[in-house]
Amino acid sequence: QVQLVESGGGLVQPGGSLRLSCAASGNIFSINDMGWYRQAPGKQRELVAAITSGGSTNYADSVKGRFIISRDNAKNTVYLQMNSLKPEDTAVYYCKMNVVTYVRRTFDFWGPGTQVTVSS
Repeated sequence: QVQLVESGGGLVQPGGSLRLSCAASGNIFSINDMGWYRQAPGKQRELVAAITSGGSTNYADSVKGRFIISRDNAKNTVYLQMNSLKPEDTAVYYCKMNVVTYVRRTFDFWGPGTQVTVSS
């Protein structure tokens, strides 16, 4: 089994910054894509940013130029640096990883989510 643990969420004022982390542990041979998603109340879960094993990144238009996704393969960890935060960034943020297990099977795993609230 694989466990994902997120950290770094909280309350921040508009214009502020937060850094989210998501670390994976367990039956991991390698990890393909890693990503961050978010879900605001009454809305569908949406992709915020993703990064491939080779380091290529993809961002939602709403966060381009403000958020940066990165990964540390040695630590099985993905990060999301969030700058110039806006109230509309308020949501529960989830990480997702596409994991290859030691028996070479591939699964998607999700973290439990961390709340980010942007408010004055």
